[in-house]
Amino acid sequence: MKQSLQLRLGQQLTMTPQLQQAIRLLQLSTLELQAEVQQALESNPLLEMVEEGEPQAGETGLESDVPAYEMLNGQDTAGAMGLKEEARANGADESPATEMALDIPRELPVDTSWDDVYDSGGTGAAAGPDNDLRGLEPQGSPSTSLNEHLVWQMDLTPFSDTDRAIAVALVDAIDEDGYLTTPVEEIHQGLGQELEVELDEVEAVLHHIQSFDPPGVGARDLRDCLLIQLRQLPEDVPWLAQAKQLVSEHLAALGSRDYAQLTRRLKLSETELQSVIELIQSLNPRPGGTIASSQAEYVIPDVIVRKHEGAWRVELNDEAMPRLRINKHYAGMIRRADSSNDNTYLKGQLQEARWFMKSLQSRHETLLKVASCIVERQRGFLEHGEEAMKALVLHDVAENVGMHESTISRVTTKKYMWTPRGIFELKYFFSSHVSTAEGGVCSATAIRALIKKLIAAENRRKPLSDSKLAAILCDQGINVARRTVAKYREAMAIPPSNERKQLV
Repeated sequence: MKQSLQLRLGQQLTMTPQLQQAIRLLQLSTLELQAEVQQALESNPLLEMVEEGEPQAGETGLESDVPAYEMLNGQDTAGAMGLKEEARANGADESPATEMALDIPRELPVDTSWDDVYDSGGTGAAAGPDNDLRGLEPQGSPSTSLNEHLVWQMDLTPFSDTDRAIAVALVDAIDEDGYLTTPVEEIHQGLGQELEVELDEVEAVLHHIQSFDPPGVGARDLRDCLLIQLRQLPEDVPWLAQAKQLVSEHLAALGSRDYAQLTRRLKLSETELQSVIELIQSLNPRPGGTIASSQAEYVIPDVIVRKHEGAWRVELNDEAMPRLRINKHYAGMIRRADSSNDNTYLKGQLQEARWFMKSLQSRHETLLKVASCIVERQRGFLEHGEEAMKALVLHDVAENVGMHESTISRVTTKKYMWTPRGIFELKYFFSSHVSTAEGGVCSATAIRALIKKLIAAENRRKPLSDSKLAAILCDQGINVARRTVAKYREAMAIPPSNERKQLV
């Protein structure tokens, strides 16, 4: 095989660091973006946060009455004018700083068709083990787990050393729902290797733990959990004796909604049986869930949608958008033809600061553009609710705004929109479609809303089956199979018809 040299001309797209930064910022949530901005402020002296009430010349910020893309177009010019004034005051040459501003394009192409994978679960500040993010953690009171709550009560109980060792083993065997996951016999065998105790002693300590808060903790099963809570109620509670009898002897019949059998065996009328069932339903089948075990997560909307003079208006949330600007004092110290280490460092930091502000600007513009398209397509939802939701996929929005589907997916991930109907993730407005009898399409979200509405209005004595729901939807022109109705019903955590049956 003969070797030869060949010269070829071609074009190849390169993922520059600036484009990588813009795409990474595009998919960050609001909280992750705030952490990223905080890291940039700490590492770059040329960046500074704009405080409330300060002048906004040269910053990357937002005003409530001006769309982001209209206001931000003039930011580089305003920043350059500010640098010129500062440079003249210090007697320095303003050309290097202003020329660096001209190197940044007016529009940063954050749209890409590459399958770029970035870890959106965290920010750059969390990349190293030495970074301290304690200031970004919630400062509220720490949550208490069920195990800690039980240990706290155990320490306040006057146990003997032997009983305390038994109590520790029992508490460790209680899961997050409050149930004893290990049989008492196995716990007794495990303690027998260290302590000489009888099975009755373990049962006695367990009975003592079952009197702890929350009521029902330490139960072996659901029947035991409900009976423990019923025993802790005052004796004068109406229908208490019947509730204890129902739970201890006929719980399986109650689970299968066999009300005819229950009225016959308990010798109660339907009205009396309903009162007994209401008492049982007031109990908690998962007592451990009342003890907080995780920090609350707060959602900050990125986009706000309001109706103004008959038209829906989309704007970015000012409080969630970072307001940055160039530090004019440090920027004014940059001089032309100065190759000192300090001057080179300031030049590099100034360029990084401007690219970072430009990436934020592109993020805001793209987010506003995509949110506006979604609101335009889902105006029926804002006016009439979920039943008017239209079918929408990523391709529809990508085609409308002229971007790739992967970019739309990044923009809508972990971004939230405030509407008069509540706060929704942008991905909530996307749903598949189902064909109708007239040849059109209907959104899956609208079908779920219709199913929920039909179930809410059904006769509780004779709930609608999945086949009946499918037939009703077909009568309304929506061709949907029974298994599809079952899938949508299960997705909404609605039980089947036999479990929805009630006496009244």
